Amino acid sequence: MPIDLSGFDVPGRGRGILDVFRRQYLLRLLVRKGTATRYRNSVLGWVWSYVKPAAQFIIYYFVMGVIMQMDRGIENFPIYLFSGVVAVNLFNEAFGNATTSIVENRALVKKIYLPRELFPIAAIIIAFIHFLPQLAILLLVCILVGWTPTLIGLGGIVLGIVVVLAFALGLGLLFAGLNVRYRDAQNFVELIRMFSTWTSPVLYPWLLVQNALHNHEWIFNVYTWNPLTVAVELFHQGFWAGTVPPPSAGADDPSILPNFEIALTVSAFICVAVLVIGQTVFRHYERTFAQDL
Repeated sequence: MPIDLSGFDVPGRGRGILDVFRRQYLLRLLVRKGTATRYRNSVLGWVWSYVKPAAQFIIYYFVMGVIMQMDRGIENFPIYLFSGVVAVNLFNEAFGNATTSIVENRALVKKIYLPRELFPIAAIIIAFIHFLPQLAILLLVCILVGWTPTLIGLGGIVLGIVVVLAFALGLGLLFAGLNVRYRDAQNFVELIRMFSTWTSPVLYPWLLVQNALHNHEWIFNVYTWNPLTVAVELFHQGFWAGTVPPPSAGADDPSILPNFEIALTVSAFICVAVLVIGQTVFRHYERTFAQDL
């Protein structure tokens, strides 16, 4: 008589991201550990979460606003710039942390079984926690210059954060799996993080890209479908647009991409596709994580 083994799980295999929701306690432990050890033995501690983005903003503003005079025609350019910078910073930190999460937790991965997706997802949550101080600074500056929030703008901010985190998680799962077997993957990640600032309207308005590509409309369309471009524009609409008067009739409005609804829809499909591909690749390499580490 055959033995019924239906009640047993195959060792080392789970249901992917779905298993994370069944082990919320472990997720909280990983997040607590990551936030507690980030600035361990550091004199300034969490102050670095304010100092780093502030220094980055000053450099970008001096180069783009003062030297290259990109601020011409854009009222409250510092807020326009900083709202884009914090969005891309969130992506870069979340993506980078997720990519290295398996390698950095090799001791746990090699000794016990738990859903490996816990590590990239914990890294994404930790990046979001360290994004909050930058968000607080941006909100304070916006309020000081007369920010007028709207429900649409606030919804755009939340949606922009969701787009960034979903895109970062998908790419993070993809490269976290590859990075265990092929350490060259980390170099590709650094390239993507470097280009992320320049391939979205952070340091410049998208109008410049449209004017430069007026004979290649399809390239501009691809540019607008980039999830980071959409997320940055959602941040602009939520923060910067609330600090400037509405544009007059016929004037160019750098806060609204043309065919924005289409760009948002396409970017959402891209995020879902990247998540599916990332999870598939991650589960493929997950079988040999312990051996490869």
